[in-house]
Amino acid sequence: MTFVIDRGCCKDAACIPVCPVQCIRPRPEDPDFTTAEQLYIDPAVCIDCGVCMNECPVDAINSEWDLPDGLEDYLDINAGYFEANPITKSEPPKPVRRELDAAHLALNVAIVGSGPAACYAAAELARISNVKVSVFDRLPTPFGLVRSGVAPDHSKTKRVAERFNAVLGLPNVRCFFNVEVGNDVSIEELLEHHHAVLWAGGADDDRSLGIPGEDLAGCHSGREFVAWYNGHPDHANHRFQLDGERVVVIGNGNVALDVARILAQPVDMLVKTDIALHSIDALTRSNVVDVVVAARRGPEHAAYTTGELLALDRIERVALLAQADEVGGAPTDPRSNDEHRAAAVAAAAVRSPAEEDRTITLRYGLSPVSINGTDAVESVTFSRGNGELETIATSLVLRAVGYRGRAVAGLPFDEVAGTFPHRGGSIYDPQSGEDVAGLYCTGWIKRGANGMIGSNKVDAVETVESILTDLASGRLPDPIHDLEHLQRLLAERQPDVVDKAGWARIDKSERRLGREAGRNRTKFVSTADLLASSRL
Repeated sequence: MTFVIDRGCCKDAACIPVCPVQCIRPRPEDPDFTTAEQLYIDPAVCIDCGVCMNECPVDAINSEWDLPDGLEDYLDINAGYFEANPITKSEPPKPVRRELDAAHLALNVAIVGSGPAACYAAAELARISNVKVSVFDRLPTPFGLVRSGVAPDHSKTKRVAERFNAVLGLPNVRCFFNVEVGNDVSIEELLEHHHAVLWAGGADDDRSLGIPGEDLAGCHSGREFVAWYNGHPDHANHRFQLDGERVVVIGNGNVALDVARILAQPVDMLVKTDIALHSIDALTRSNVVDVVVAARRGPEHAAYTTGELLALDRIERVALLAQADEVGGAPTDPRSNDEHRAAAVAAAAVRSPAEEDRTITLRYGLSPVSINGTDAVESVTFSRGNGELETIATSLVLRAVGYRGRAVAGLPFDEVAGTFPHRGGSIYDPQSGEDVAGLYCTGWIKRGANGMIGSNKVDAVETVESILTDLASGRLPDPIHDLEHLQRLLAERQPDVVDKAGWARIDKSERRLGREAGRNRTKFVSTADLLASSRL
């Protein structure tokens, strides 16, 4: 008997050190850890002890005899990884016990952001004796894209927030939500109260297509649409053109598939999730019956994961389609289980939908040339590899071509990469080549908008090591003021600071409203309602 890791894997890697026979790969130190779609369990080595299942924060590990319906392929997918990557070394990872040396018996770190990157960094820091962590977020709520980016029908993935909630609840972690760094408090002021400032603000900007028509009404980024249906306060009042029968999504990553799935699947499959209520209303009235997902390259180069594609292929009352003349690429990398992806796309190319089906149509080899319309989107024109043009009629275009980091006033920024220039997470000035004293980064603003939730854990470990190294070498001066002084300062400037108790009240209220409606959670989607709930 063996255990199996399924498509919900977040690559947190918490399961790896607890495995007594070290049958889970790839490990963070392995060369393919950053590129692998997920973690895998070797069925030939697994001893069926189940400790990995207990450690997984997103319930993505199951016994082979208890695999949920629709996940049967994952027994073969796990085994297939080890056919190409047999285990040759099984020593358990050495536990790391960090302590501050006698010369530096205290460390205060401010973390800007409260998403996965921030929470993993806080967890690494807070487990060290005599370390205090202050977590800041512009919104009244924590967890970043776990709350506002993960699709509402991926409830198991959202469970990682329970682990992050425990981190924020630690006695040496303070929370300052509804506080905007750069407005309510400056970076310089944070450094006056902390040894170091760790920026974990993510990537809240969008990559553009660079084609005419992107500014037309009815053309939006996938990020905006995702934030809208997830109830992000900045996007709750947005309106999207759902009165047409077709939506064109440009992109071939997981966000593109998430957007297509939310648009196409029956609304009754979403009502019990934590999707924003305004989204349910809009999707109920939607006339959309076909979602076209257009990619520049062939399916063998698609950036979406196997799990997301297979999930798309199994939505009730939705037919996944493709065009046979665009599906010619053969699997190229057995380590990524490309044969499962190729089989799903090949099946889509010969499928005929039932009359009542909505459709998601995967298109490949189409490069967008222009978005057309007078006052609003009317169509999109694409170019094929042979130079031929094809125009697809639509009233809504969603660009899902990637998130991008945003520059922060006073900090170095790489405009091309959309990241902070850094060495091991330590921010430096590219003009002088010198480190910017006391400033660090982790997550998407450090490495770019790629990877899964758990990918941020490896990032955080590296950055925390840089902070500790700089502290030990005397490069981090002691703060001028204590944390109580900071708390008084913020109370004067921002009377609506939400601390961890305030967030707990919001969380409790949303869960209660959800239970009353038979849902996972009912979110407050305006800042005013969130603040009111934080005071109850």
